Amino acid sequence: MLHRPYFGLSAGLALLGATVVLVLGVGSQAARVAPATAFPPIGHLDQATYDAVQQIRNPVLTVLARILNILGGGAFNIPFRAIALVVLIFVLRRYRHAIAFAVTWILSEALMTALKITIDRTRPPDPLVTTSGSSFPSGHSVAGAAIGISLVIAFLPAGHRRRVWEWMAAGFAFLMGLSRVYLNAHWLSDATTGVFLGAGVALTVAAVVALLDRRIEGEIPADEIERDDPAGAAPIEG
Repeated sequence: MLHRPYFGLSAGLALLGATVVLVLGVGSQAARVAPATAFPPIGHLDQATYDAVQQIRNPVLTVLARILNILGGGAFNIPFRAIALVVLIFVLRRYRHAIAFAVTWILSEALMTALKITIDRTRPPDPLVTTSGSSFPSGHSVAGAAIGISLVIAFLPAGHRRRVWEWMAAGFAFLMGLSRVYLNAHWLSDATTGVFLGAGVALTVAAVVALLDRRIEGEIPADEIERDDPAGAAPIEG
C-alpha cells in the first residue's frame, strides 16, 4: 500500500477539492449552451482551446489520440481492470490492494456517472471519434487517471521505482485528457476534471485502506514516525 498514507490522503483530498471547484465553475448546463459555464473564464478557456486545437491537426497525433481513445474506452479498460483484479486476488493474493483497486474502480465510475447526469453538458462540435452521453467530466480521463495510479500502487512496492511509475501514471492521465480535447470529444475543463477526479479517488482510497490496515495491525504510519522522530527513524514499508 502507500508508504506515506497521510501524504497520499492529503494529495487525494486536494485533487477532489479541485474537482469540486471545477464542478461549481462549470455548473449545471440546463440553462446554458456549452462551452458557456457558471464561471465564464472556464468557458472562454474551453472555447479558446477548442479553436487552437483545430489549427494543429497532425496525422501522427491523430493516430496516437485514436489509440488512447481505444485504451480508455470501456471495451478495453473494463476487461483489463477485471484481469488485474483477478491477478491481485488469486495470483498475488494481495487482498487489501485488491480491495483498494476495486473500490477505486467502483467509486470513480459512480461519481463520474453522477456528474454526467447532473451537469448534462453538450460535447464540442465535429468530434473525430464516436461519442455518447454528456460531456462533463471525461470518462476516458477519469479511467486513465484512476487505472494508472491504482495499478502502480497495487502492483509495485514502495520505493524509488514506484515513485517513477507514479509520475508516469500521472503523465499518462494528462495525456489521455489532452487526447480527448484533441479529438473534439471533450472540452478542456471536462478532461481536467476527469483527471483530477480519477487521481483523487485513487489516492484517497489507497490512503484510507492503508491507514485502516495499519490501525488494525497496530502499526504506526510512516508520517507519524517522521513527526515524532525528526532525526529520521526507519520508515515502515507498506
